[in-house]
Amino acid sequence: MNIFKRKLPALPLVSRRADGSPVTTKEAGDAAEDQALRHLTANGLRLLERNYRTPGRGGGEIDLVMRDADGTLVFVEVRRRASSAHGGAAASISATKRQRIVLAANRYLMRLRTPPPCRFDVVLLEDGRIDWLRGAFEAS
Repeated sequence: MNIFKRKLPALPLVSRRADGSPVTTKEAGDAAEDQALRHLTANGLRLLERNYRTPGRGGGEIDLVMRDADGTLVFVEVRRRASSAHGGAAASISATKRQRIVLAANRYLMRLRTPPPCRFDVVLLEDGRIDWLRGAFEAS
């Protein structure tokens, strides 16, 4: 597993909008995905799809589907936490979550005539930094 770390300007945990109303969990998640997407594209990946979901109960979801410069298809999970306390963002990716990501990736690959090499990456945003874990887990 390769880890690319980069110190970022402080990541404010936006809990309120300018008008004082609370930010939803979805809005906070979308902001984290935006930041992860900017980081990955700056490092040569190209976005193919965002928030790919499989139908049905118990289906999976992939935050970002990207293509690396070498042609590898990259399925990216994005996690954001205020701090690394309580295990941090990485600890929040359970075996069940990984299983659902793999399920969604298999569904995505079934749409392709010739599936390319692929990998599962994770982007963690916490403690004011972004950590990109290439090949964070494998389909098993």
